[in-house]
Amino acid sequence: MATIEECRSALDKLSDSMQRAEGDVREAAALDRSVSCHITDLDVTFVGRMRGGRIEVRDTVPGPPPDKAGIRLAMTGDDLVALVDGELNFATAWGSGRVKLHAGLRDLLRLRRLL
Repeated sequence: MATIEECRSALDKLSDSMQRAEGDVREAAALDRSVSCHITDLDVTFVGRMRGGRIEVRDTVPGPPPDKAGIRLAMTGDDLVALVDGELNFATAWGSGRVKLHAGLRDLLRLRRLL
């Protein structure tokens, strides 16, 4: 089972990848939205903001997200690490319910290019 530190590191790695993206992926990463990522097996939530092509994690809180973020993710720590490392396909994980993504319709369409 992934630790909180490994999950935070995976989010930092994802943020770095988004920063280096080009073309349509960079455009999708340029959203300015509040973000939460609930790690279900650890029962912690990383909260922050997606801005300027990066994910800025501002806090780690126990339990589910305290507020409704514009973009909300939920998954196990192992799945987060596997997604960021390229070992788990996002579409497959989302389709099977291993990863949950909630956002407005416009944001979902833009994020589709990113994920």
